[in-house]
Amino acid sequence: MSTAKPEFEPRDPGFQDKVRTSFARQRIMDTLSAELTTVAPGKVTIQMPFNQAMTQQHGFLHAGIIGTIADSACGYAAFSLMPAGAAVLSVEYKLNLLAPAEGQEFVATGQVLKSGRTLTVCNGEVEAITEGGRKLIASMTATMMTITGRGIRD
Repeated sequence: MSTAKPEFEPRDPGFQDKVRTSFARQRIMDTLSAELTTVAPGKVTIQMPFNQAMTQQHGFLHAGIIGTIADSACGYAAFSLMPAGAAVLSVEYKLNLLAPAEGQEFVATGQVLKSGRTLTVCNGEVEAITEGGRKLIASMTATMMTITGRGIRD
């Protein structure tokens, strides 16, 4: 991610509770044993332990799992800046897999680049944590949509 960290003002003073409540409803995060570790205006971090059941044929964490945690990190980073009563949906993302996903834990960080009224653009990074340290294994660019008035809960 860029060294210049944008600073954002949340539109909903209860953004942290809103993000945590929504995250808790994501059943896939339970399945992955993923936890929301950081919630700040425009930035979210999700941590997930390695699970052999989530690997591909070479024993690396499957790309779909990496994409899932990166997508959620970006989505919730965007959601943290949305007004009360809004919901978030992914519109598009591109995932670059930079290295094999091997490690004891994985950390996905989503950070808002530009927050608009309808669309929000985010960067995401996934790092693998090993005994030797941290290694960047994936990078994502994502576009998220603010949803209002459609009966979709936040």
